[in-house]
Parts: sequence; C-alpha cells; structure tokens
Amino acid sequence: MYDKMRKDLSVMTVSARLMAFMMLCVIIAACNKEPDGDNLYTSTADTSISYLKKDSDLTYFVYLLEKTGYDKVLGTYGQYTCFAPSNEGIVAYCDSLWNDQVAETAGKAHNGMTENSVYGLTDSLAKDMVQYHLTNGSHTILEMGGGGATINTMLGRTISTSVDTLGQTVLNSVATIISEDNEVSNGVVHLIDEVIPKTSRLLPDVLKALTDYSIFAEAFAKTGLADSLSVYQKVDEAGQKKEYDIEGKNYDTDNSTTLYFPTECKIAFTIFAESDAVMKANGINNFNDLVNYANNAYQNCASWYDYVKEKGITVSTGTDYENPFNCLNMFIRYHILYAGMAKDQMVFEKKEGSTRDKDKWNYANGGEPQDYYETMLPHTLMKIWEPKQKIENICINRYQTYNTLTDELASMGNNHTVVNPGIKIVREDIQALNGYIHPIEDMLVYDENVPNGVLHERMRFEATTFLPEFINNGVRYLSMDECKLLSPGGAGTRVAFQNDWFDNVVCYNTETLLRYNVKGDYRSYQADAFQGWGMGYDLAVKLPPVPTGEYELRLFYSPMGHGGMMQFYLGESKEVQGMVALDIPLDVRVDAEDPRIGWTAFYEEDDQGVASDEAMRTRGYMRGPYCYCGHPGNGWNTTSMNCRGDAVVVLRKILTRQTFQQSKEYWFRYKSVLNYDPELKWQLDYVELVPVDVVDNDFYAEDWY
Repeated sequence: MYDKMRKDLSVMTVSARLMAFMMLCVIIAACNKEPDGDNLYTSTADTSISYLKKDSDLTYFVYLLEKTGYDKVLGTYGQYTCFAPSNEGIVAYCDSLWNDQVAETAGKAHNGMTENSVYGLTDSLAKDMVQYHLTNGSHTILEMGGGGATINTMLGRTISTSVDTLGQTVLNSVATIISEDNEVSNGVVHLIDEVIPKTSRLLPDVLKALTDYSIFAEAFAKTGLADSLSVYQKVDEAGQKKEYDIEGKNYDTDNSTTLYFPTECKIAFTIFAESDAVMKANGINNFNDLVNYANNAYQNCASWYDYVKEKGITVSTGTDYENPFNCLNMFIRYHILYAGMAKDQMVFEKKEGSTRDKDKWNYANGGEPQDYYETMLPHTLMKIWEPKQKIENICINRYQTYNTLTDELASMGNNHTVVNPGIKIVREDIQALNGYIHPIEDMLVYDENVPNGVLHERMRFEATTFLPEFINNGVRYLSMDECKLLSPGGAGTRVAFQNDWFDNVVCYNTETLLRYNVKGDYRSYQADAFQGWGMGYDLAVKLPPVPTGEYELRLFYSPMGHGGMMQFYLGESKEVQGMVALDIPLDVRVDAEDPRIGWTAFYEEDDQGVASDEAMRTRGYMRGPYCYCGHPGNGWNTTSMNCRGDAVVVLRKILTRQTFQQSKEYWFRYKSVLNYDPELKWQLDYVELVPVDVVDNDFYAEDWY
C-alpha cells in the first residue's frame, strides 16, 4: 500500500504532494505498537504532557512523569486518558506511604522511600503510581458516570468509577474528578484531588481490615481458605511467575499482522460478603450464631446438592471448620468466585453514555443481562442477573417461574412470577491485589431453590465467563483501541494465547492456535468470540458444571465461508480415548439457507417462523438468539431481523441429549476434519445446556432471547 502511495505522489502537484505525504506519515505512525518520544505531535494543539505542564498545581505529577519517562508517551500519537492528581494529593499519598504501619510491621520501613516527599519515591513506586493514573484510549466523564465503569490502566490493574451524592465522579471511592474532560490532541485529561489508591494487599488481608464485616471475616479465617486466596498469578514448578511467549505464532489470519498476547496470567477472585448489620438482621450476632445458621442451611443438602450425594460425602456440623464439607466451610465457599470482577463487569450490558458501546447491537437487546459463574463450593454455579438493565439492580440467584419460556412469540412473555427477587449486590467495589469484595444485602446460600429453580432453565454459558482467565487478566472487556496499543503490529481486533494459558483448555497438537476477538460488531453473544485456527486444530474445553439431569447440549456458531469442518466429542476427562463423538461433523461453511439446515426469513412468514423452526429442529438446528437480531420493538423489517441488515444469520447446532452429573467433569472437544487450510476457524462463543423438560414443555415455548 505504501509503495503505491509513493508512486502516486509523482503525478501530483507540489501542494497535493505535500498533503499526501503528510497523510502517509500519519498512516505509518498509526501502525506503531507504542509511540516513543521521537514521534511528531498529533497537531499544534496541546498534547497531554504540554497541557499538564501549564498547570502549577500539577508540578509533582509532571516530575513523576519525567522521572519514569511517561512524559514522552503523553507527548506522542495515540489516544490516552490521564488522571492527574494535584500536588496536595501527591503530598498526602507520600505521607501515607512514609507512615504505613503495615509496611513497617512487614519489615519494609516507609515502603522503601528515602524521604517523606515526592522526591523520596523509589523508581518502582513512582512507575506504579504513574501507570495507575494512565490508560490507553479516551474515557470521558459521560462514560464513567451513571452506573459507573471499570477502566484498565497501564499498570494492568483496574480502577472503578462511581458518582457521589454531589454528582461528582469518584475513582476507587477516594479520588474525585475536580476538572473533567479536558480534551487534548492525544486524548483527555481529568484533574483529580487525590492519588488513586492502589492496594498491594491480598483478599484475606483486605477482608480482615473491614471492621463492619467482622463476623464474616472471622468465619473466613477459621475455614483456612486464606491460603487459597493468597495467590495472584500463575507460577511454574519452581514457584516463580510463569511467563508465556508465542513470538512467531502470534499472527493474524493474514499471516503477517502480529497480535498482542499476555506474557503472564493473573489469578483473581470475587468474594460476596454479608456485613455485620446484614447478619444481625438475620439473627446472627456472633461467630457461633453464624455456625448454627450454616449448619441449618447445609446439614441436609444431600437432598438437592447432587455432588455430595453422588460422591458419598458426609456433611459435617462439627468444629473442624477447615473440612471442605463442614457446613460453615461450605457456606463461605459459596460466596467465592474464581473470577475477580467489579460490579459493572458481572453481566454484559449496553451502557448508556458509553462512547465505546453506544452503537453496539449485540447485547441483551430487549432482554435482561444474565450470566453464570462457578463458585468455590465444588461444582456449583451462581447466577448473576440485572433486571431492567440497571446496574443498581444486579442481584444473585434471582428466580422466576418459566424464566426462559414464553407464552408469546417474539416476546419474553407474560407467564413469569418472581419467586425470589435475588440478593442485591451493593454498589461498592472493595478492591484487593487479586480481586474484589462485594457487600450483599441478604444471606447467600446454595439451597434447594438454586438447582431446582434458579438453574432449571436454558443456561447459556459464554466462554469468557466460564474460562476465568479472560476476566482476571482484563481481556474480556478489552476494547479495540486498547488492543491496538498493546499489539506489536497495531492490530486491534484479536488477542493470541499460548496453548497452556487456560487451565480448562487442552490443545492436543501444537498446530492449534487460540485467539480471542475483542468486543466489536460481531454476530456473537456479548460482542466477542473465543476462536482460533490451525492446520488440523484439535482441542477440548471443560464445560461448566450443572445440577444432575438430562440436558440438551447446543453450540452457537456463525456460518461463514472461512469456517472449518469439525467433529465434536464429549468425555468425562480430557483424555481423548474416553471421548464419544457427537452427531456427524459440522461444516460451518454451509449457508444457513441450505436445505440441509433450512433457515428461513421468519419475519416474512404468516406464523412468524413456527413451522420452519420445527423443521430446522428435525435437522438438528435452531435459529440464533433474538437478543441481538432485532425484534418488534425495533420494527418488523428485514434490516432489523437479519442482524445489522446484511442478510447474515446465526445458528445453534443441537449436538446431543444425555445425562449430565454434577459430580463429574465434561470436556467438549473440537477436532478439524480438514487438514489442507490452516486458516479455517473453530469458534466457541457459547454453549447452551437446557433441561429436556424445558425443551419439551407442553404449554410454553423457549423464548427467542
């Protein structure tokens, strides 16, 4: 492309040549991975660094930028957000580090500072502080307001935003934005009154320090779970941080563009915790009261907790609280997820005011965002639900009758009665180095209503949810702009992974390539997709656990000419010898309207596709979900019905009906049956596990969402 542009310059006028040359420079500069201090400024307007230098109240922050070399970054091409703390805020931050009694007790006096001032900060303290106040991409006050947002920083840690009672935007519940949306040529600058607090403490220490959660914290300590939650990164056999390197294999489909890949893998958790006030409202005034509550909740759980019954486990009501099947231990374990998330990351929604999401069509359109997460109580799930798409309403294990069934076509239906509104999650992100603690408004237990009610529905499992590495490493909500700045080749659409980066993915050959399409305008659930390619790819993924019962297993996919043809298998371990083939191979290249599938334009049919739906099911197929393909509320027309109006449709493949047991593992294998093209893709956007009595309901049909 560049050669052609240079050739075209020869036939232009002098002025036209000059303009074209300037455009060429912009294009070339935009391809760089990360700008350095030698690059030209984006325009004659202020860059972030020149803007900051004009403010006499930001001299300490400018000093730290220069000390760490980030003044050069903020003077170059790109789009950045800078949260600039005032001099007074930096003085207070330095004083807190200097007088940190926890660090003193740990044998690191003054956190290593040489004096109680900005000039006493070590290089590492200065770099951490600077990186925690800078982000790739522009984040405006509109995006950060309302329900709040979680923002990835250059440190690789997130900050959470909220709005206080005065309508001001606050970062990590401490630093207030006092001058907002100062636009510069390479992004936006927000002035803040304090340094954004960054904790280096792990979840057990953060929980222990919460004085209003003393009963829960005491129970957590006595279960011995602190060791399990005191990790924050994957390590090798020698106990050193595990490093990943796929240089040379991190290419895009064109085999020339190089992709970003994570070189480490962080571990994080979410703890839901009842405050002392919530405990007391439920008659729990001390640790012994909580033990009695847990014993009453779990001592007879074998009648609904299939894992315990199938494994022949005896549930204990004794005082050995470290026994994983002691009732108190079980109570605490069900409060812990393997994924560390801020509240606004728990479900995928269209955020009002978000500049990045304002045009997205593939979210829970017309529905209510819901997702499922595995807890530390073995093989159990927790459902997170956002009724009416308001983050203030996000709750755990909300339950209504016939949740995924409807009595009306193209509608959620009117056949629902709320049995339990669920437990609300308080809008407070208590952050640790390795995750979050979220206060909840009522007592949380895995009771009989969870497997028999909450989870007895069509369960749609998104790959980026049940593979927690996506969440724990900031990949799940990575934007294209952020991805571009991380990528060596400036590619902003995909992330690559080393084949052993995921605990619950196994690749059976080195040709299998793992990729992730970051959130964008894809025909996929939650606007992203876990996928890959390779000559003869062969891999398996461990499915999330479900209560024991007979289920229909379905796979979502997009028919596409560059898709692969693959055989699916299911096994109770990742060993291939015990895996059983599911149905015949699926050829993703076959068009949806091919008679072998039989998709029809249901919006043009008198019965709105009921008959064609039944015909598709007999061939083993279903339409893709309605939630991002438009609905009557958007107008009955071909553009709204066809997913962005481009006549491309999405499908679900019904793979098997069989019994799944809660006590067992299930590994889902993809194996290519075409070995001549290394660029043919596999895709795992989501799977559905649906109880057969939901599928075969005599009175209601599955809703279209």
